[in-house]
Amino acid sequence: MALFEAQNLRKRFGARVVLENISLSIEDGTVHGIMGPNGAGKTTCFHVLTGHHAPDAGRITFAGRDITGKKPHQIARMGISRSFQIMNLFDDTVVIENVILALPEFRSSGLNPIRDVFGNTALIDRALAVLDQVGLAHRAWEKAAALPYGERRALEIAVALAPEPRIVFLDEPTSGLGTDATRALADLIRDLRNRYTICLIEHDMRFLFDLADRISVIHWGQVIDENTPANLRANKWVARSALGEVA
Repeated sequence: MALFEAQNLRKRFGARVVLENISLSIEDGTVHGIMGPNGAGKTTCFHVLTGHHAPDAGRITFAGRDITGKKPHQIARMGISRSFQIMNLFDDTVVIENVILALPEFRSSGLNPIRDVFGNTALIDRALAVLDQVGLAHRAWEKAAALPYGERRALEIAVALAPEPRIVFLDEPTSGLGTDATRALADLIRDLRNRYTICLIEHDMRFLFDLADRISVIHWGQVIDENTPANLRANKWVARSALGEVA
């Protein structure tokens, strides 16, 4: 049984149909990619899957539970986390505070973020453990704004991991990264896949084809294929597109 599944999702904004009968299935413990040209509906699909837009029709299930139409905070509490293409970090705080503020222990405690956070050794230890997963524990007490761009991307992933999700959705994680930072991010995702199920939208096809177990190809608001990277190389649309050179 799939950990996360979408069936026949539809979404329109006014007269504009963005998603039409989107279906995809994400197996537990895998990396699942979503690819397609600009304007294909990928980000809208992510927003629907993670509760930021309610679908007009269709059904979404997670771990056997129907989550269709639930709000983002409700979905997050169930074990689903995500990052965004445009980073959402608190730049005026230190690195570790970004993670502490996302920890379930902090959110449930009612702590004052200024007075109590840095006096709570349990929270600090938990946040350091999360930062260690993404290779940023040594940067914990530096300003978030001072991090290089690639490490800021890693910090955003750490914030997504802080709530202890079962599945993590990453929206264009290589956006703005150079070659070395992209390689470091690929190594990070290879390590994280041992602990989390990961779904990512990605424009860098080499990155995606090297990491994903399966990939859903979205075009014209529909999934035109869902397959392994090896089998997608035989897809006629992929072969005719610029993506075919990578595939």
